Amino acid sequence: MCNREAKEKGGYCELHAKAYENITHKYTSWKKALNITWNDYLTEILKNPLTGVNAREVAQQLLQKD
Repeated sequence: MCNREAKEKGGYCELHAKAYENITHKYTSWKKALNITWNDYLTEILKNPLTGVNAREVAQQLLQKD
């Protein structure tokens, strides 16, 4: 996904692994509040202009996997 060495689970570098952790952790709150699907949640992350580069890249990759 990037030029940094992948040291974390899932083949992510440290920064992308943290973004993945944040995305998956926050989904529980979003689902409870909005009854949103995983793919819709990832799409919302991508549409949000405040989403960071690493989170955007992880969300895009996760959408492509599904």
